[in-house]
Amino acid sequence: MKYLKNVATLEIDDEKCTGCRMCETVCPQRVWKIENKKAGITDKDACMECSACAVNCSESAITVRKGVGCAAAIISTSLGLRKQDCC
Repeated sequence: MKYLKNVATLEIDDEKCTGCRMCETVCPQRVWKIENKKAGITDKDACMECSACAVNCSESAITVRKGVGCAAAIISTSLGLRKQDCC
């Protein structure tokens, strides 16, 4: 599933990444791929900004603003906390 283009806040600091694969393991959207012992973002637009990757990164190499993207909108809409106005 794709969300809005070019709005995901997902970032990786290559210098901090150790290639532990945790981001790849926990990502429900398969946004991550390990190549040459480093994590890389395969499709930033597929990120739903759940922050599972950032929370599980032991090196704090990943940043993402949880709750600002489409995942938050979908959850809030499902709970009746907001009208469906995006995604």
